[in-house]
Amino acid sequence: MEIQQKKCSSNKHSNINAISFCYQCQKYLCNKCQNFHSDLYENHIVTNLDKQSNEIFTNICNQENHQIKLEFFCKSHNTLCCSSCICKIKNRIYGQHRDCDVCLIKDISEEKKNQLRKNINILEDLSKNFEDSINDLKNLIDKISKNKEELKMNVQKIFTKIRNALNDKEDKILMEVDKKYDEIFIKEDITKNFEKLPNKIKLALEKGKIIEKEWKENTNLNSIIYDCINIENKINEINKINNDIKKYHLNKKNEIKFNLDENKLQDFIEEIKDLGQITSEEEN
Repeated sequence: MEIQQKKCSSNKHSNINAISFCYQCQKYLCNKCQNFHSDLYENHIVTNLDKQSNEIFTNICNQENHQIKLEFFCKSHNTLCCSSCICKIKNRIYGQHRDCDVCLIKDISEEKKNQLRKNINILEDLSKNFEDSINDLKNLIDKISKNKEELKMNVQKIFTKIRNALNDKEDKILMEVDKKYDEIFIKEDITKNFEKLPNKIKLALEKGKIIEKEWKENTNLNSIIYDCINIENKINEINKINNDIKKYHLNKKNEIKFNLDENKLQDFIEEIKDLGQITSEEEN
């Protein structure tokens, strides 16, 4: 609720905010009036008004447009009031307490005095226990914070185990995919070698014709035999690659699949969704 700024009690300065209050004069003073008032009444008790609070007691009713001395006590609302507050005239600025249980302030004095004694005892007890209560509260907050972090760490550990298990299963299946394809289908290096076959065949054929010609001329027989062996090895290499390619053609209709039970997958997902819940249990 916004605090309403008090106005100067002087008619000439009624539109100027008050900065102080004189208890003897029972008047609100603006800056101009305060300077004048201080020169005239040096011994008057003047209190500066706090712009952030209305707690200063001026003995004047703080209801708007009342500005009358407080003389009555409303038992119904436990508050001081003025004659305008209890006025029987029905008006929006008068008679707020006209239907309440009202008495003179002096009539409530003894009752408030007794209540004050009780309140002093209550405040003394509160003062004695206040420091312990603060320490207990701090310890409780620290315990709650620690328990919260421990709980979060435990939850993270559980789901880390689940993720690790899933990652391990994924790695295992991917390795099985590589192994299965290597067993059944042609490898990439065989394809590269197959692309080189035409040139290898061409070179081997040319070499064979040269050897055949040299053989007729009966030159260096050892070298010719050595070259013949190399051609035979080359043909064996080419035949092996051809056989691998034929193996691929025979197995190309062999489709490798990842067989998954969709029902089990859905059940697993639902179990993950329902895996644990946070509950609260009161300590004894």
